[in-house]
Amino acid sequence: MKTALICGVSGQDGPFLARFLLDKGYRVVGTSRDAQISSFANLDRLGIRGRVRVESASLNDFRSVLQVLARSKPDEVYNLAGQSSVSLSFEQPVETLESISVASLNLLEAIRFTGQSTKLYNAGSSECFGETGEAPADESTPFRPRSPYAVAKSAAFWQVANYREAYGLFACSGILFNHESHLRPVRFVTKKIVAAACRIASGGEGKLTLGNIKVRRDWGWAPEYVEAMWLMLQRDHPEDYVIATGETNSLEDFVAAAFAEVGLDWREHVEIDSRLLRPSDIAVGRANPAKAARELGWKARLRMRDVARAMVEEERALHAV
Repeated sequence: MKTALICGVSGQDGPFLARFLLDKGYRVVGTSRDAQISSFANLDRLGIRGRVRVESASLNDFRSVLQVLARSKPDEVYNLAGQSSVSLSFEQPVETLESISVASLNLLEAIRFTGQSTKLYNAGSSECFGETGEAPADESTPFRPRSPYAVAKSAAFWQVANYREAYGLFACSGILFNHESHLRPVRFVTKKIVAAACRIASGGEGKLTLGNIKVRRDWGWAPEYVEAMWLMLQRDHPEDYVIATGETNSLEDFVAAAFAEVGLDWREHVEIDSRLLRPSDIAVGRANPAKAARELGWKARLRMRDVARAMVEEERALHAV
């Protein structure tokens, strides 16, 4: 039986990955900064809380990282931890940098220090690419980060590459484009949209307030993306991969799709507020995931409209009487 350590098991991707690995027969250990007080609500929502062993670990503390590696003795480590909101990173740049880049460095150094034959997956981000215009980003596209979050993710990416080349660690990054699910917190715009559409459709009052709805992104379904993470660690040699659907839509398209699912015209319920605009943003996110299809045999099955439909269905089920 293989053991997987999932750092950041209580977020969106962590529970889906835990469920996927449990179904594969893994022993799964998950970390949180304080496992004694964390609710692990998303593990409960997927019905797997009792099957995941949880450990307290502060990835900013090298000693804490060494301890959790010694206790769990993982075959595979999935680093999904860290501050995950682009918007919040402008307000908390130091916390964002430390929770992503310092945490990644501690994991890499701890694996090197212990000499364990542990494989490491690092959660990269399409935000690292910055503005590429209409050119689809692939594994050779230069990074031009435009937010503190993207800067931190870029640093972590190059740390992984450095340890792979300098010390021969099996360490790789998945450069994931936007991927959503019903486990997203409402501060993420897709969940904010879906929650508002369902609330208004059920008789709730109020408008949905958004910033720039002209931005375009590649949106996929999070439960599919965790399979790509696992596939990267099953290869003989570590490499980095862009993970995306290859389809780009505007945020306005996502809003329209979500409201259409509940039988509403979004234009009657949405207001634009310039105060929600980011200091700098990416106009278009476009991906070329051909390498993942070719080498991992992975392709996204659900596209943006499928994602909006699935999120609406889950939101309705959650609040069903």
